[in-house]
Amino acid sequence: MKQYQIAVLEGDGIGPEIIREGVKVLRAAAEIGGISLGLNYYPYGAEHYLKTGEILPDAAIREFRDSNAIYFGAAGDPQVAPGILEVGLILKIRFDLDQYINLRPIKLYPNVWTPLKTEAPIDFYVIRENAEDFYNGMGAIFRSNGQRDQTHHCEMSMKRVPYQINMTLDSRMDASDDYAVAMGVITRQGAERAMRYSFELARAKGKKKVTAVDKVNVLPHVYGLWREVFAEVARDYPEIETENSFADATAMWFVKNPENYGVVVMPNLFGDVITDLGAEITGGLGFAAGGNINPKGVSMFEPIHGSAPKYKGLNVINPVATILSGGMLLENIGEQALGELVERAVTEVLREGRVRTKDMGGTSTTSDMGDAIAAKVRELGRS
Repeated sequence: MKQYQIAVLEGDGIGPEIIREGVKVLRAAAEIGGISLGLNYYPYGAEHYLKTGEILPDAAIREFRDSNAIYFGAAGDPQVAPGILEVGLILKIRFDLDQYINLRPIKLYPNVWTPLKTEAPIDFYVIRENAEDFYNGMGAIFRSNGQRDQTHHCEMSMKRVPYQINMTLDSRMDASDDYAVAMGVITRQGAERAMRYSFELARAKGKKKVTAVDKVNVLPHVYGLWREVFAEVARDYPEIETENSFADATAMWFVKNPENYGVVVMPNLFGDVITDLGAEITGGLGFAAGGNINPKGVSMFEPIHGSAPKYKGLNVINPVATILSGGMLLENIGEQALGELVERAVTEVLREGRVRTKDMGGTSTTSDMGDAIAAKVRELGRS
């Protein structure tokens, strides 16, 4: 029997409830596939931080490296200042484990309401480069203290698994005003590996086009390199159509003609924003799964929604995004048939329409949806 070790972080708010349902479905799939899943739970999140002052120790990262995958619920609590958990927990995992791909399927499932008036299928993938761009911690706020011609000196650094960048900024402003700067960084290596993953995904999933998103018209340096690398990588995949698209135009076309996309690759900042739009056109965040991928290392799978603390303990949240993320996890560790089985089960439960959570206009609970999908996994797996 194949054995896999999965690190599980339930996180905050609704995190434990949705992970409970995701684990329920994972266990059903493991039963069908004859595999063993060792689920190792970790306490990190807001509650642990408020009790101990600890966010995520390096020892946990070392243990994650020995896992086959990470299954994550949600992070965030109103008692913790914004940025603490996002940087110290989520981004630390992504950067320390070099999860340089953020993979978000954009798919409209049957019987799921969309605000769009379309009968065309919506089924594409967004690849968000996950380690660079403006999400790197390099920046500063400079205070004038009411004086003109203040000079400022700032030392900044950005450390990733493949490299480290150290930067010195000396500045002077000839007015008595505060100002802030943030450094956006694109490396050739970082862009190339995201582009290549996108083309390989298009091949694997039978998608005919890869679209690269940027704002080279107003940020020609950082996104000029991005576009240059895209053109270079595209030459290795002559059978796949390519196009470049500005970020604002992409947002418009996501709404107007989402069926035209196959795989879309975006820099970190734009990808973070635009994939939420992708989630909404396919029924909302309750259906939006995601993976933080290191193709040669340990990857983390999670719904892209937040912790929704006001719904904690009410058993009303839609767990489908978490369950679909679990299916992605199975596919990532090499159990592709089981990952596909989970998605088929989700599709059939939604198509039947008997179980509908609050966000779908129904009265079914979080656990009702998890039970139905787990049962469907067993039914389909044995048929």
